[in-house]
Amino acid sequence: MEYKMLTRCLYGKSGRDVRDSYGAVSYPIYQTATFAHEKFGTSSGYDYSRMQNPTREQLEKTVAALENGVDALAFSSGMSAISALMELFHPGDNIISSNDLYGGTVRLFESISRKNGIEIRYSDCSPESAEALADERTKAIYIETPTNPMMNVISIREMSNIAKRHGILLIVDNTFLSPYFQNPIDFGADIVVHSGTKFLAGHNDTMAGFLVTDSAEISGQLRYIFKTVGSALAPFDSWLVLRGIKTLGVRMEQGQKNAMIIAKWLSEQKRVTKVLYPGLAGSKGGKISREQSRGSGCMLTFETDTVELALKILNGVQLIRFAESLGGVETLITYPITQTHSDVPKDRLKEIGITERVLRLSVGIEDAEDLIHEFERLFNDETV
Repeated sequence: MEYKMLTRCLYGKSGRDVRDSYGAVSYPIYQTATFAHEKFGTSSGYDYSRMQNPTREQLEKTVAALENGVDALAFSSGMSAISALMELFHPGDNIISSNDLYGGTVRLFESISRKNGIEIRYSDCSPESAEALADERTKAIYIETPTNPMMNVISIREMSNIAKRHGILLIVDNTFLSPYFQNPIDFGADIVVHSGTKFLAGHNDTMAGFLVTDSAEISGQLRYIFKTVGSALAPFDSWLVLRGIKTLGVRMEQGQKNAMIIAKWLSEQKRVTKVLYPGLAGSKGGKISREQSRGSGCMLTFETDTVELALKILNGVQLIRFAESLGGVETLITYPITQTHSDVPKDRLKEIGITERVLRLSVGIEDAEDLIHEFERLFNDETV
């Protein structure tokens, strides 16, 4: 029997491994670097924690179950996961990528991947523009959906169709919605990326990254890279993410409920010129979002009418915290142009709409009324 999503967050797809746990409800932390062998030619299945560790393995099984994959690999951060992923490619290869991406991914692509001879071809990832960029050297399509921070929704199925026609991989960063709301593999993705630091861990207290695949062949390639580059998630951090995932469903539901309330309130404010949230009625991309996702998530972006108001909000928040990152139980507000996207070229920022008036909000699980009161206090102050 396969469990439903809320149950999978606690036990995986069909139950947890209870080996050596003595009935412990919380999975044990195997805080060891190496494992002893009884004699030559025998093994417990574990040799060295860079390659495998029971705590990390339990986490990987859980994440694979949530994403409907055959394997998940847990890395020390989201960027270490993407860095390892890029080792699948060779000099002369090119990758089609959405032009609205997390700034750290753009930095990796531009400063490391290009140095290694991999060309990145940016697109708005409409089916026509993405297909027009594909040629015999194209090896993958890389997208986020919704995108960070402009909340553009890209059709996973359309990108999968293009990838299949050209015999290439489709890679989807699913950080913003988490596997609770979206499963890209179900719509044709070959590899799913997560910054596990965010919604999976959920408490802003550890960093992690994941690659998930439904292909045994890709899993084998990634596992070889995984043990070679040595960026595996440590046992204690694996346990922290396992603990966080137990409440993934309830956190995502409450955060989404709050995000919808705030998005509607912001859309009614005269000094807000734009609210980007897939769940709003008439939202661009809303139809695609409903087709491939079970929810709109906890992330939204809005634009104020002046730079002064944007800075006033950042300087004046009290309950909400002005901080980089997202996906925790606390509501965080971020200034993409100087934080997450500070290394993105100015012309690209302008192209995708990231200005000094754009603010990104990661909505937490506080009482929505308290969050609205915070914004009312800031918007009602007539000094700006």
